[in-house]
Amino acid sequence: MDELKELASRIRELREVCGYTQEELAKELKIDPEVYRKYEESAEDVPISVIYSISRKFGVDFSEIMTGVSGKLRTYQVVRAGQGQLADRYPGYTFQNLAYHFTKKIMQPFLVTLDPSDKPAALVTHDGEEFNFVVKGSIVVVFDDQEIILHEGDSIYFNPTYPHGQRCYGDEPGTFLTMIAE
Repeated sequence: MDELKELASRIRELREVCGYTQEELAKELKIDPEVYRKYEESAEDVPISVIYSISRKFGVDFSEIMTGVSGKLRTYQVVRAGQGQLADRYPGYTFQNLAYHFTKKIMQPFLVTLDPSDKPAALVTHDGEEFNFVVKGSIVVVFDDQEIILHEGDSIYFNPTYPHGQRCYGDEPGTFLTMIAE
């Protein structure tokens, strides 16, 4: 019973973080709102197909909802300005979902400004997951033997256990917001 309550809590937390009411999500999933409300209370009778639909809708791995254990991000995902969807992990993964993954794991975000005259920093590795959002100008993220160019409004979410680093791209300074989740 405790496991079912924890599952119900994870479903409820994901819905709230992604900005949906019970009624809105029930409507999108084509479930009677009263039935859906009971799923979030105990998860006792929630069909696997509903949990799978929720995982697809919010782009969270099915096993993560079921177990509460985050799946390891293998490489990286890039979001281009205005697209609002990450590629290469789960369909429908959006900025709102990122907040769910960082819940209770987030470290203080900080701004980094890189100048075109700066020498490229040495590549580093660390545990966790990292998110970079370009606030101004353009930067290059050197990662996994690739150079990924990000312009203003673009972001990248990646596994930093691979050697990585950032440098300015172009003739103007580039500023990016970075967050690291342990």
